[in-house]
Amino acid sequence: MTTFAPPPVRTGAPARAAVPPPADPRPPGTLRREGGTTLAAAVATALGACSLAPVFVRPAWVLPALSAVAVVAAGGLLLRAAGTALWDWASGGRAVPARLAAAGVPLVPLGQLLLLTCLMTAQFAPDAAVGGWLPTPSSLDALAGVLLDGSAEIREQSTPALPLTGLLALTVLLVGLVAVTVDLVAVGGRQPALAGLGLLVLFCVPVSTVTGSVGLLALAAPAAGLALLLWADQSRRLAARGGTGTGRGAGTPAAVGTAALALATGLVVGSLVPTLPEGRLAAGFGPGGGGGGSTGTALDPAAALQGQLTLPEPVDLLRLDSSVLDPGYLRVVTLDVYDAEEGWTVGNLNGEASVAQGEELAPLPGRREGRRVEATITAVGHDDRFLPVPTSPLSVAIDDPEAWRFDPDTGTVFGRDATTAGRSYRVTAVEPQPSEEELRAAGPVLPRTPIAERDTALPVLDPGVTDLVAALTAGAATPYDAVRAIHDHFDRENGFVYSLSTAPGTGDDDLADFLRLKQGYCEQYAGAMAAMVRAAGIPARVALGYTPGRVQPGGGRLVTSDDAHAWVEVYFDDLGWIPFDPTPIDTERAVELPWAPRPADQEILERPTDVPTVPTPAPIAPAPQVDRAAGGVPQGQSAAEGTSAARPVLVGAGVLLGLGVLLAAPAAARALQRRRRLADGGPAAVWDELAATARDLGLPWDPAHTPRQQAAVLVRAVDGAVPRGQGGGAHRAGATGAADAIERLARAEESASYGRPGGTGDPALRSTLATALPTARRGLAAAVAPRARLRALLWPASLGDAVSAAVTARVPRRRRTA
Repeated sequence: MTTFAPPPVRTGAPARAAVPPPADPRPPGTLRREGGTTLAAAVATALGACSLAPVFVRPAWVLPALSAVAVVAAGGLLLRAAGTALWDWASGGRAVPARLAAAGVPLVPLGQLLLLTCLMTAQFAPDAAVGGWLPTPSSLDALAGVLLDGSAEIREQSTPALPLTGLLALTVLLVGLVAVTVDLVAVGGRQPALAGLGLLVLFCVPVSTVTGSVGLLALAAPAAGLALLLWADQSRRLAARGGTGTGRGAGTPAAVGTAALALATGLVVGSLVPTLPEGRLAAGFGPGGGGGGSTGTALDPAAALQGQLTLPEPVDLLRLDSSVLDPGYLRVVTLDVYDAEEGWTVGNLNGEASVAQGEELAPLPGRREGRRVEATITAVGHDDRFLPVPTSPLSVAIDDPEAWRFDPDTGTVFGRDATTAGRSYRVTAVEPQPSEEELRAAGPVLPRTPIAERDTALPVLDPGVTDLVAALTAGAATPYDAVRAIHDHFDRENGFVYSLSTAPGTGDDDLADFLRLKQGYCEQYAGAMAAMVRAAGIPARVALGYTPGRVQPGGGRLVTSDDAHAWVEVYFDDLGWIPFDPTPIDTERAVELPWAPRPADQEILERPTDVPTVPTPAPIAPAPQVDRAAGGVPQGQSAAEGTSAARPVLVGAGVLLGLGVLLAAPAAARALQRRRRLADGGPAAVWDELAATARDLGLPWDPAHTPRQQAAVLVRAVDGAVPRGQGGGAHRAGATGAADAIERLARAEESASYGRPGGTGDPALRSTLATALPTARRGLAAAVAPRARLRALLWPASLGDAVSAAVTARVPRRRRTA
């Protein structure tokens, strides 16, 4: 019969065999394992980068980002192998001292960062580099300029974003830094599982910026990367304990289970994390901002034109001196995205080219002549990030031209941290002047071209709208005939009336309501016609800007808020974008368009006296965009701007809170596990807790050992950590108490395992174990370095073992067959 015996009285330091230090801190196979972990970290980072797929409209970012991952991984492999070979050559094959090995760990990421810089130089700033890839001060300045452009493009783009050069550079930098961090933690820190937190940085980008679903790939790929890191962590730990190749596979079910949990968590958390305004990469960019649409000094695309058209008195905006007596429209911005709730909105603007470029900005197709117009425009009360320019600008001469960018797809000029306030600039443009014969001779735009796919995209329209378009264009022999039939439909003979006060609709489709009620103002007319032209299969968009204003007694023209206007631009093959104006505005304000004349009786009051009672109707669901992202609505300043300015702070706080919760989750789960074992209080539960503590701290623990054998190993580790010499008395006393507690716990486990059943419920025994366990845990913690204690807190290894055991227990064992 085995009984529980009290520990022997210790009269001095016990004579225990010292644990001999390993002969080689880097035993055979270390470099091979590090190579495998390096490759696992690289593949996991590449999988994590797949979460960026919904952020861009095209996969142009994939190869540059993956090249950064490959360079970081190759650099890590080469630098570590070279370091080992260099030490072997210099030392004659001696083992690397532990301190020297630790000092060499940060050298690898420094080398990887240098290689990443060389890669980015070759990709984005090769002109001033040696050989096109070796950085020089000039090339670094150029690369810094590209990154600065990228920071501005972040503010300008909504998701999915155009893959502009600056954004690609920032993406490569982000993915490269994450790859370096994951490699450092997984290989240098020997914590592949902990390195999985780096993938969270990549995953947070789409979760916090993409409006709506990010897709399964953005969730599943990072989860697979996390599973790979968990498997690499399990393999490293088993290899360090002498595990066999068969044993390494035991971590696979746990890795797969954790990846599935990560995927499920992503699906839930992804629906809860707030997105930035309008799905933007960054908040705060209001292209229509500046002075603000509420004062009439800026044209806000998101607020329609009611604010400017209903001011009590007109506001002087621009002074125009033109080389022609009858200049055309001053286009501010074009609306090329048809959205369900926002109506016609601005897509993402390509801001890679400045107005300082030597080439002509927007010449007519085929170098057609058109009418050349030179205009000097002075901002009187205008304050906007969009620059009013005549149609098809060729050049813009303005102070600080690098601050003004040109989007070739829409012909829009916009400021980058600059507005029109107080500026005077000169524009050379060419206005299209096609004849009816030229327009009628223009054939359909070829399908699958960028213009056809982008500017004919529509959601499913109300059947009444499509039936009307089909009836109007039934006899049209050419695209021009179809456009004229739709344009001529908006006249008084068909009951259309210009009014700033619109009657409320009775249905859910605002476009159908407008076509039925036939009452509205310029943006409703232009929006309806553009949608109908697109429904006929012809590229069209809405343009916002100003009519050329009124001639002043001293010469020149004055443009006021009364001249704010919206019209339609239709694309004809080999002719370009041609303006059409379906709104029945007064003749004095109207621009003459010989290819689309107005009936002579379409005149209205110069300043409407009615006040709008119903806002601009928003058309239907968004169309899928190819090169321009839906939903990117520039916002002017308004009373709600203070609220939107606080959103980045709230989003950042939410992300930080989420990171904190994720970091604290393992420690919290481990604490709950410890509490359950302490509440049990039995020898088995207490011994399991001691085993978990040893595993968390990285101390040796062999399940094949008997409790007494395992206790001897732990006691030697505790005694070996006691400092020698002066000041070591207190530490030695603590070590002696910890050793006693460990042996007491071991004997209790032996008694419970081999003794008489039912003998573990003694209250005195449970009280003794409850006192011994904290003492033993403190002793074990004191025996390891502070870094090991921190690792045990943030990422307890025993928790992974518990998950692995739970998953493995649910996997049925296959019968081995000969």
